[in-house]
Amino acid sequence: MNKSFQKDLSKFDRKFFDSEKRITQIGKGSLGGKAQGLVFINDILKTSFNPQDFPQIEISVPVMTVICTDVFDTFMKRNDLYEIAYSNASDDRIAFAFQKANLPFEILGDLRALISQVHSPLAIRSSSMLEDAMYEPFAGIYATKMTPNNQHDSDTRFHKLLESIKFVYASTYFKAAKNYIRVTRHSVEDEKMAVIIQEVVGLRHADRFYPELSGVARSYNFYPTGRAKPEEGVVNLALGLGKTIVDGGKSWSFSPAYPKINPPYGSVGEMLKQTQNEFWAVNMGTPPAYNPVRETEYMVVENLKTAESDNTLRHITSTLDIHSDRISIGTGSQGPRILTFAPLLLLNDVPLNGILRSLLTLCENTLKAPVEIEFAMTFSKGKLSAGPHHFGFLQVRPMVVSNEEMQIERNELTGSNVLISSENVLGNGSIDSISDIVFIKPDSFEAKNTPYIAIELERFNKKLVSEKRPYLLIGFGRWGSSDPWLGIPVDWSQVSGAKTIIEAAMENMNVELSQGSHFFHNLTSFSVCYFSIPFSGDHQIDWDWLKDQIPEEETEFICHVKLNFPLKIRVDGKNGWGVIYKP
Repeated sequence: MNKSFQKDLSKFDRKFFDSEKRITQIGKGSLGGKAQGLVFINDILKTSFNPQDFPQIEISVPVMTVICTDVFDTFMKRNDLYEIAYSNASDDRIAFAFQKANLPFEILGDLRALISQVHSPLAIRSSSMLEDAMYEPFAGIYATKMTPNNQHDSDTRFHKLLESIKFVYASTYFKAAKNYIRVTRHSVEDEKMAVIIQEVVGLRHADRFYPELSGVARSYNFYPTGRAKPEEGVVNLALGLGKTIVDGGKSWSFSPAYPKINPPYGSVGEMLKQTQNEFWAVNMGTPPAYNPVRETEYMVVENLKTAESDNTLRHITSTLDIHSDRISIGTGSQGPRILTFAPLLLLNDVPLNGILRSLLTLCENTLKAPVEIEFAMTFSKGKLSAGPHHFGFLQVRPMVVSNEEMQIERNELTGSNVLISSENVLGNGSIDSISDIVFIKPDSFEAKNTPYIAIELERFNKKLVSEKRPYLLIGFGRWGSSDPWLGIPVDWSQVSGAKTIIEAAMENMNVELSQGSHFFHNLTSFSVCYFSIPFSGDHQIDWDWLKDQIPEEETEFICHVKLNFPLKIRVDGKNGWGVIYKP
């Protein structure tokens, strides 16, 4: 983001909810990438967006204060934290060392003043120097801590805020961040952390606080289906906090050009199985066990039955009539609920799709690049068409889309020399530098073992990255999902050395790729080719050839093969076709 946006920030004057100063700063130095993006969009909303185009909806960046990077520098130096930060100590050891340290006394008065005014949930978000860079976005690498901030005494709220800030600082040096940095041109010494303190978009429902809708919208769609075109974009929507989407959970996907067309589910039963049935919320009730180094300490997972009792499904759900196997919009009849967001996308009572198209175009034209935005919404309690509803703009970042020319003919996708081919591939161009293959063994694969597989993969990845050996990774289900039953729940740092990744479907694990996830954003930013192989069809993996190769290392679940000559990988981004030839 353009650092010139930083000059418009006002100093925090100990008034958090001030409509004239929605974004303020504490300290000096950099705001970090994420905060600069929010300053950018706040400026664009004020100067280039006409709110009268959508009078039903109030669109804004949620109120926030940024603790700049000079505070981080002071914190690190005064507490002598660099030694443990740069060490190979576990995340918990680093986090506890940071918790024992003291924040600079110069900012404590500002933080005390802030917390004395605010009694609603706060998001303590990372905004590092390197975050949201075009080619090294660090998406999802650092921590965000939600705090309910509803304790009666201000001392408790104040200490919870300090704990959250120190946890975000510590995440700068967690294993995931260090592993990620190893595959960039930077070193861990380059990084500095700013921290965003921001109001959480949402409403309270009993002991829960959450938005009725969260989303990620992209102006470029790497996996268009049907009539949709790549440049028409894609949107993922979910109930509750956006963690569901950015962690690769179940969400509703659609093209802004065709909002009334459902994702390509094979049947109503498949739709019921593959759509969202749980959501994240901030816990406003009984405090959890004390654990300041757990990112989700104050978050809870709830189901749709709870959401229905909160009356938060009425604008986003459809209902399945199990007798007729038909779906009706809304909650007016009895039956299983399916989060299709049809009241918004089909009935258009709230012009959500119009807003998203307008904002994507505005951001894309300003940044001169395809963009990804994150947002959350709450709806008024009155008639849906009346409003006002609130749209919180949470993030904007540029995307990387390759323009390299590569053309593949259909007959090139088959033949005895083909290891893998697909007509559903992300990426563009050619790779001739991969001689290592790491694959999940199909004969021993079971969904219940995916957490163990993720841990094993981290060890393989660390070894190959340290030896500067890029590799082909082959596995099953959705890579990077937080739900181990949808795929292998790796974070990006655990597979960061893979330059081509294969997602093979299985009969009981056949899910659509989540383009709104942080994992997916890192995938595209590092120009990693991604092949999706359906459970049945013309294009499959030549497992027999793979099994005939002599392993360099093998475990119960994973096999690593080192080839004598490199693979030839070709991806036609225009058609979405790709092929990997045997040496």
